[in-house]
Amino acid sequence: MKTDDVSTSSSRRVLPKTIALIGKYRSRDLSGLLLPLALLLHQKGIAVLIEKATASNFDVPVPLPGWDVCDFAGIGQRADVAIVLGGDGSVLNVARQLAPFHVPLVGINRGRLGFMTDIACDDMLSSMDALLNGEFVPEERMLLETEIVRDEETIASSLALNEVVADKGGTGRLIEFTLFVDKVFVYALRADGLIVSTPTGSTAYSLSANGPILHPRISGIALVPLCPHSLTNRPLLVNDQNEIEIRISRASDVRAHFDGQNRVDLRVRDKLRIRRANDSICFLHPPSYNYFAMLREKLHWNEESGAFAATRKDAD
Repeated sequence: MKTDDVSTSSSRRVLPKTIALIGKYRSRDLSGLLLPLALLLHQKGIAVLIEKATASNFDVPVPLPGWDVCDFAGIGQRADVAIVLGGDGSVLNVARQLAPFHVPLVGINRGRLGFMTDIACDDMLSSMDALLNGEFVPEERMLLETEIVRDEETIASSLALNEVVADKGGTGRLIEFTLFVDKVFVYALRADGLIVSTPTGSTAYSLSANGPILHPRISGIALVPLCPHSLTNRPLLVNDQNEIEIRISRASDVRAHFDGQNRVDLRVRDKLRIRRANDSICFLHPPSYNYFAMLREKLHWNEESGAFAATRKDAD
């Protein structure tokens, strides 16, 4: 990505000249959705890149004149913006791939909830003028970086945009672990597991485990126990500069999950060291985007009653 086109600062406008298109691979109507978008961008003088696996699922030959097929490394080096058509799972996968390249993401919703995909398919084409004119609003989102240590050697590492989870495997038995923050002992716990969530992930698995909803601009990490064998264990919020360490004390089957997509099997005495990643991912939101309005829609929170709305209007 050209560093002079996009800044990590939310105050800079993004004026893309090269846009990558990435689709949900198993979508039946992938070509019917992405091809009109690619044609529109091409007509407006934008260089179009099609992600390699996405292109293999098109119903027509790709590339077409002026379009290139790229893997994620090629997209990272060339694209100013990546448009992802799918659900939150698609965005999670793309975010982990492109975070080291600092390519901003625009989400078009083809999933169910769509906390990270702001644009409805029906509005996809009509929203492009605002994107190309630099009217979309950048917002940086933190990621977590995890290394798994066994016998003092790192055996695996991964990024996560939503959460890192240590939990019981297929046996259904509780696991025992100890939690440290900046090498300070916090507690020992018997539970189904522990969720370590970013603000972005606070509306995902963490939410279903009664974790707090964190605004994306909060610099914090939520630690949410899964079905703890103690009523006194509650979610904790720590600073995003803290290092979190989970030490597996006792378990017959335990594993680590990253955004619910990547998995590593763990053993007793393994350590998960989790910290804020150096890289972040930038989401580009349409001008009308509002975080609380999104929560109200996705979580089906009640709208204001007519009487309350009228009272507030009078007060204003």
